[in-house]
Amino acid sequence: MSERVDFSSRSPFEIHHILTCFETLPEHFCYADLLLPEGEGPFGCIIAVHGSRGWQPHHDDHIRKWLECGLAVCKLQSFSARSVDSVVHDQLSVTYAMMLADAFALKKILDVDERFGRIGIAGWSLGGTVAIYSAWSPLVDVLGTPFDAHLPLYPAAHLRPDVKKWSDAPMLILHGTNDDWTPINLVESLMPELPNAVLHAYSGAFHSFDGIEEKTWQPKVIRLGKRTVRIEENGHMSGIWKFGIRFPVNELRHRRLVFRILRNRGAYVKGDSVAREDALQRGQDFFSQHLC
Repeated sequence: MSERVDFSSRSPFEIHHILTCFETLPEHFCYADLLLPEGEGPFGCIIAVHGSRGWQPHHDDHIRKWLECGLAVCKLQSFSARSVDSVVHDQLSVTYAMMLADAFALKKILDVDERFGRIGIAGWSLGGTVAIYSAWSPLVDVLGTPFDAHLPLYPAAHLRPDVKKWSDAPMLILHGTNDDWTPINLVESLMPELPNAVLHAYSGAFHSFDGIEEKTWQPKVIRLGKRTVRIEENGHMSGIWKFGIRFPVNELRHRRLVFRILRNRGAYVKGDSVAREDALQRGQDFFSQHLC
């Protein structure tokens, strides 16, 4: 059974805007598709967040597994609500900050619905970034209440907050060691900050390892390198250029300039049948344990 959930959200361009001026941003319409399992609630519920390419068939494979074990799933429609199909080539039209705002706004609706109990979040790639940083306490303090479990798949984990406060909700991160779009080393270096997180790495796996695509070079995608972005306590965001020079990345014009300078373009996607089957089962087991 499915139904549509309409709600109001906001569109902060960066986390900077969530931390400094969120309540002044105009509201806009957003929605999600709610899928219910068989049986009677209350159900554990998962807010699912797609990646830069929008909803893909392999996302639905995970969702079917979650429904099979009696969990409800809300497919967040951050792109469709903003009339966007993909952000692979620009990463500007819809940002992880906007999707974070959407996810927490949707959670507020689900929190008061008697059909649901514990609420988790899962995301792929860009959505995986949302699934990780939705556990960062300063964001939770502004946007709502903590999630009960987090499942990021091959996330971009390049943000480094000065404030080291995170939710202690369980987190399982699934990533491939050969991912050249959102490199695993960024996750590995963030792990010491996360109080209750487990990283499961798939040796030799590329981005979208849980899909069925042949190995394909995506020439225009904006990939991450080794650089990270600092988030200061006051919300100011910055990165380091050559010779230790730090530049701001708070606004649209800043991000455009960074993309122009760094020219990080091109990455592979490739399904991996062994990693795929393990990830489908591992994700189901994780949410069954923490949301049911």
